[in-house]
Amino acid sequence: MTAFTADYAKAGVRPSPNHGERVDGRKPDMIILHYTGMPTADGALDWLCREESQVSCHYFVHENGEVVQLVAEARRAWHAGKSVWQGETDINSSSIGIEIANAGHPGGLPAYPQAQMDAVIELCRDCGERWSIAPERVLGHSDVAPRRKLDPGENFPWEMLHAKGVGHWVAPASITGGRFFQRGDQGQPVEALQSMLSLYGYGTEITGEFSEKMAGEIEAFQRHFRPERVDGIADFSTIDTLHRLLSALPRYGA
Repeated sequence: MTAFTADYAKAGVRPSPNHGERVDGRKPDMIILHYTGMPTADGALDWLCREESQVSCHYFVHENGEVVQLVAEARRAWHAGKSVWQGETDINSSSIGIEIANAGHPGGLPAYPQAQMDAVIELCRDCGERWSIAPERVLGHSDVAPRRKLDPGENFPWEMLHAKGVGHWVAPASITGGRFFQRGDQGQPVEALQSMLSLYGYGTEITGEFSEKMAGEIEAFQRHFRPERVDGIADFSTIDTLHRLLSALPRYGA
């Protein structure tokens, strides 16, 4: 394993062998946040540094806020797997991957300690400023790999991050009654909803049919932006929140 100097001044270094060249010299313009999903931080860090695992990340954040860099930012870490965002399918080449020590869904969704979140916020701000990463391109693993991945989970404090200048957010609409769309529905309204998800960045196909795949994408959206209820049903709260997120994007005139 090749030693390197940390890109983030507050990070220690523990090199992982699992990395390669960014394709076509791509520079990172995304940050992807993960939870480790393992019982202990030490076990997760050890796994990310083993060649046999074939996985890695750029940064690892312990519960106490300690930050360790495993892969130089100029290199392509192996953290996102099969994923897509705004039509891009090589997310590893276009992103910085941050693993956050947390047992996640397998461990009952434990809370993220404040010291850890403070460190994640500072790290994201530092990376974002150095690489000019747009707020809406700070995403969860579940956003770029719906159904396949659930991290960093519905209890991740995205609103807190946004308040500190990290990520894109609007207050989710209250859950009420009214019309909704779900698995098996078809027609122009479903097609319009698919178009909205695709415009935001999700890899949603415009078919006019509310498929299992689309339900997974709705769940991913809810997990990030409307975490009070994650059920894959596009109710008024989900659709209104998505509409306001789109309206707030600079590329759509905000």
